[in-house]
Amino acid sequence: GLPANISIKLTMLGLDISDELTWENIEAIVQHAARHDAFVRIDMEGSAYTERTLALFRRIHDSYPAAVGIVLQSYLYRTDRDLDEMIERKARVRIVKGAYKEPDWIAWPKKRDVDERFKQHILRLLRHGNYPAIATHDERMLRGARGFAARNGIGPERFEFQMIYGVRRDLQETLVREGYNMRVYVPYGQNWYPYFMRRLAERPANLLFVAKQVLKG
Repeated sequence: GLPANISIKLTMLGLDISDELTWENIEAIVQHAARHDAFVRIDMEGSAYTERTLALFRRIHDSYPAAVGIVLQSYLYRTDRDLDEMIERKARVRIVKGAYKEPDWIAWPKKRDVDERFKQHILRLLRHGNYPAIATHDERMLRGARGFAARNGIGPERFEFQMIYGVRRDLQETLVREGYNMRVYVPYGQNWYPYFMRRLAERPANLLFVAKQVLKG
């Protein structure tokens, strides 16, 4: 069958109600995934949820290290130390720039600073990570990652790129032709459209970015 992953936001599983309810739900899902050699990615949300999300991830990763991974957001100041921890525990990390609107004391406010942190996190994961996922449509970042991997003898089987369904299909196809692993993020379910629109509304820059990328694709 298709070697698909499942991405889950913990607020879908009850994080706004209680941590224990969320634990019961995520444990059941990851336990089932482990029995079927599937993989679950715990997605990251706004910074109000970051510490609780990581606490639940640590707990489930201790029991099912091969069946579950985490997402880290480069624009948060805390991500350097979180990345250290995840590399130490050999967790599978998806690294993203970050899309939620955050105050300046939580996250880097300037794009150039976010880009620099994202670049450094990508390079660290390529060198030290456990099959990292690089989630971006930024062609400059993609070129940098491929160049760094080639110069350091890091084969394409050791990492993957991830993009959103329908955004820059041309770029996705190019990466596949070049021999890279390419995974596409597909919102699923009856409420996929409201979810997609909420993601755009969370930060006005998201809408402009998606519009530009769709036109390019």
